[in-house]
Amino acid sequence: MQVTVDGASRSIEADQRPTHLFADNKEVVVCRINGALKDLWTDLHEGDVVESVLINSPDGLFVLRHSTAHVMAQAVQEVFADTKLGIGPPIKDGFYYDFDPKTPFNPDDLTKIESVMRKIVKDGQRFRRRVVTEKEALAELSHEPYKCELIGIKGPAGEEASVEVGGAELTIYDNLGRDGNPVWGDLCRGPHLPSTKHIPAFKLMRSAAAYWRGSEKNPMLQRIYGTAWPSQDELNAHLELLAEAEKRDHRRLGTELDLFSFPEEIGSGLAVFHPKGGIIRRAMEDYSRKRHEEEDYEFVYSPHLTKAALFEKSGHLDWYSEGMYPPMIMDEELHADGTIKKPGQQYYMKPMNCPFHNLIFQARQRSYRELPLRLFEFGTVYRYEKSGVLHGITRARGFTQDDAHIYCTKEQMADELDSLLTFVLNLLRDYGLNDFYLELSTKNPEKFVGADADWEEATETLRKAAVAQKLELVLDEGGAAFYGPKISVQAKDAIGRTWQMSTIQVDFQLPQRFELEYSAADGSRQRPVMIHRALFGSIERFFGVLTEHYSGAFPPWLAPVQVVGIPVAEAFADYLADVIKQMKKAGIRAELDASDDRMQKKVRNAQMQKVPFMVIAGEEDMAAGAVSFRYRNGEQKNGIPIKDAIAEIQKVVAERTQV
Repeated sequence: MQVTVDGASRSIEADQRPTHLFADNKEVVVCRINGALKDLWTDLHEGDVVESVLINSPDGLFVLRHSTAHVMAQAVQEVFADTKLGIGPPIKDGFYYDFDPKTPFNPDDLTKIESVMRKIVKDGQRFRRRVVTEKEALAELSHEPYKCELIGIKGPAGEEASVEVGGAELTIYDNLGRDGNPVWGDLCRGPHLPSTKHIPAFKLMRSAAAYWRGSEKNPMLQRIYGTAWPSQDELNAHLELLAEAEKRDHRRLGTELDLFSFPEEIGSGLAVFHPKGGIIRRAMEDYSRKRHEEEDYEFVYSPHLTKAALFEKSGHLDWYSEGMYPPMIMDEELHADGTIKKPGQQYYMKPMNCPFHNLIFQARQRSYRELPLRLFEFGTVYRYEKSGVLHGITRARGFTQDDAHIYCTKEQMADELDSLLTFVLNLLRDYGLNDFYLELSTKNPEKFVGADADWEEATETLRKAAVAQKLELVLDEGGAAFYGPKISVQAKDAIGRTWQMSTIQVDFQLPQRFELEYSAADGSRQRPVMIHRALFGSIERFFGVLTEHYSGAFPPWLAPVQVVGIPVAEAFADYLADVIKQMKKAGIRAELDASDDRMQKKVRNAQMQKVPFMVIAGEEDMAAGAVSFRYRNGEQKNGIPIKDAIAEIQKVVAERTQV
């Protein structure tokens, strides 16, 4: 019969399958048949279009990791026979599987499971797909209560559960031994690798507790996380990256460097910044304010809470209420018997600043001569994130957005978006991030407000502004919020991880809801275009990203302590104290280490605290009116006149360079 294989027409035997077609290329582990992802053991039919999928492609990695999760589940039940199975989806860089064992897993258990997995991989067990009816599946898996619960779903069951039962039919995958007989099976949609031998490199990472299907109403299960890669070298590189990321974890560095903390008395996701963290944060904010002033932004302030009516008008109570803290009832008056005399008002902690800025725009009549009007606020907002997604200060419940809203005419929109994106990228570069790509989120045809023509114009204007930056542009089709398209700035940090930074979003909804208007040149009343822009996202999150990017070794302009004075001996402490005094007078954040520690210990302490400069003074330095410079990287320059030392530090701080 005739089929098309990777764009070329081929004549094949009727019993040939993709595994035969790609036998010469071991990198092909799965394929697409007529556009659908399928196993290499799938039967072919006349006219089929077959495309190879390599193991290192996104689809190939998905199948590799999902297959490895199944091997892990097989190994778990071999080691702990009474364990019940939950679900085992692939995730970013790895996979997990949820289990219900008799006792929680410990690290030694993971070692045993990994050993059995290696044996299964070595055996080269083939994955075989088998279609079953609901009745057959329930009978065959009657000993697996969690699988039986999934069988009745078959439709959308959440992203993770869909790997088990998504699609129109139920399937079980059997692992076949060398004799061709099943040795283990699992309910799964697939597809899978041709055999377990196609799993080149994997590692089990950790175990954790997890609620069945993510609901606290359900039983608590045990989740094992793992990772799988196309080669041992790639696995090793991933493990090295994880180790480096752990060293850079802002939560650990926040404690070690005394920057911030999360006191239990306050609550999850709510941080307090200590004096050193406060210095960094203030330096970040002060520089941002300066740059915004240069770009003609006007500073505004708004309260932390408001009556419910404001968020009803903005629509937040319709589409964002789950992310808001519950309301407070205020201004209620009661009779002596406790009955209500005057009903109270519902007040909400604000999750967004934009409705307040609309009220500022609306406070008086606006003219086209005032546009573009750029309102800027460091506004603290509160969002009730689930505890499972909280992560230090990069995912918190209370945080301060560097929030700007720009009101302009349609004719001004193109220039405004272009200059706005340039401003955003240059400001991020000033903080030390230089590796970017842009993501353009377009209209979801099932969920949007506004006219198609407005969407097309705004999307094309955003696209042109992005292209003008000469950066990689990735399309996120259908990913826009319902009220307008957006551009997201994605920045890579020092170890190659990508963080979503700034967002620039055109909004058709709020100007209409708030009936915002300005007087046009012809005297008519027109509706402005509204652009949302958060540059850092939030001060706290950006603080966390920079902490990890610099591994706590902030550039001198951000460092909480820029200089530590270290006398060679106590006899030179007074001399060095005067040097520190001169530096403080020159605006340098400097302090003297007057502790009883030996000089070498003081140097180590300064290095541990990642201080950019150490100035050291001994007898020769004091006699010459000089200091010795020791840099954070261990380099040292001796005999630097005090005036020159101060000038060098000031230059490095002013230029925002790293040392």
